[in-house]
Amino acid sequence: MTFKKLSVVIPVYNEIDTIDEILKQVKEVDVGMEKEIVLIDDCSTDGTRERLREIQQEESENKVKVFFHEQNRGKGAALRTGFQYVTGDITLIQDADLEYHPKEYPKLLEPILDGRADVVYGSRFLDNPHRVLFWNYMANKLLTFVSNVFTNLKLTDMETCYKVFKTSLLKNIPLKCDRFGFEPEITAKIAKRKYRVYETPISYRGRDYAEGKKINWKDGVAALFHIIRFRIKD
Repeated sequence: MTFKKLSVVIPVYNEIDTIDEILKQVKEVDVGMEKEIVLIDDCSTDGTRERLREIQQEESENKVKVFFHEQNRGKGAALRTGFQYVTGDITLIQDADLEYHPKEYPKLLEPILDGRADVVYGSRFLDNPHRVLFWNYMANKLLTFVSNVFTNLKLTDMETCYKVFKTSLLKNIPLKCDRFGFEPEITAKIAKRKYRVYETPISYRGRDYAEGKKINWKDGVAALFHIIRFRIKD
């Protein structure tokens, strides 16, 4: 199969300090194919929404698409909105907070391009020293372990932002979770469908809560529920 276009989906919520830089980085990375960027504002209140309206006016040729939620619904809901409008052969998820650098795209795309994988996860924990909060690290390891038990996958980082899919397969997965439950939900559903999942190491620059990190312990508890929920019912 020939892959001609990459769709980069970026959910955005209160990222006025980073939105221009992440957009610049995504535009600049060379992936060897056409690229479109799909931005979804999840009802930001810090000026991000207004900046995205400016970006919407500045961009031409439909290579940057911007969509707006009228109320805050969560990362999963923003991604569902974005997935509706992707036109690329491959879809990649990018956060807007600069924790993950687009320079990793070629590495993430390689297993799909060479026919080894249908889905690629970028792991922060495969031979990569990086800044990460202790309790976030422990929660991630626990959730990844429990997810692996239920899915029979052997992931090291289920909660990673960097997930890449063949778009044709992604479009066949019904998604329900509005917040960070998206991560265990999509993992459970790709495992049920027996898609080939590949994991590759990535670099990572973690934020703390003073810098705007949004996930919290309640999302961890919810993730455990969703791991079990989507193992039982698709």
